Amino acid sequence: MFNFFKKKKEDAKLFYHTDVHCHILPGVDHGSPDVEHSLEMLQAEVDMGINRVILTSHTTAETFENTPETLKAAYGVLTKAVAEAGLNVELHVSSEYRIDEYWNSLYSEGRILPMPGKYILLENSFTQELIEIDQLLFDLQCKGYHPILAHPERYRYYYDRHNRYEQLHTHGVYFQLNILSLAGYFGNGARETAMWLIKNNLVDMFGSDMHMMEHAEIIKDYIGSKDWRKISERVQGRILNDMVR
Repeated sequence: MFNFFKKKKEDAKLFYHTDVHCHILPGVDHGSPDVEHSLEMLQAEVDMGINRVILTSHTTAETFENTPETLKAAYGVLTKAVAEAGLNVELHVSSEYRIDEYWNSLYSEGRILPMPGKYILLENSFTQELIEIDQLLFDLQCKGYHPILAHPERYRYYYDRHNRYEQLHTHGVYFQLNILSLAGYFGNGARETAMWLIKNNLVDMFGSDMHMMEHAEIIKDYIGSKDWRKISERVQGRILNDMVR
C-alpha cells in the first residue's frame, strides 16, 4: 500500500455521511462473523463521520446464496444490538449482487433486496465481462431500478478498454469506487484505474467495502492524507452517497 498517512486517524472525517458498500452484517458472508465485530466496525464508520450505513453483504452462487429472508434476519439481530449499544447510526439492508446464475434466479422471481430509492449494487465477474450485462442493465432501468457497478476499478479486463467505462456510465450506470483501492490495498492497477476514473468524472459514489477492522484502520489512515484531501476537493460536487434514499 502507498504511504499517504500523514494526519492522525482520529481527526479524519469523510465529506459524505452514507456508506453504500460494506460487509458489516454479521454471519452471512466473509465479512463480519458476529455482532460484536459488526458493532466495532460500525463504531469505526461513525468515527469517520458516517451516520447512515447500507449493509450490502454478498449474494453469490454456491458461496453466499443469501435471500431477502436471510439478510433481513441478520439485519434484525444487528439493529437490536445497535439500539442496545446506543450507537447513533441508521441502518438499511440490501446486498452486493454478483451477476451470475443465482442472481438470475432471484431476479426472475422478484426476490431481490434493493437499496432505498431502488438503487441496486451489482458486482461483475472478475474474470471476464458477462455477455448479457448490457441487456440486464437496460432491463433494470426499464423497471425503475438504478444500477450501481461495485468497484469498477477492480475489473482488470477493462484496464485497456477505458472506452467501455465511458459507454457504461453514459448509459446510466452509476460507478461506486472503493476507498481501499485509492489506498493501494488492491494493487497498482486498481489504484491507477481509480485515479483515471476520478480524473474523467466517472465516479458517482465511494464505498468502504469494509470486511474487517483492518480495512477500517487502512481507510481511517488514508482519509487523513493529502492525497485524499485533493481527491475530495475534486469530487465533492458530484458524489451521490447521501442521495441514495
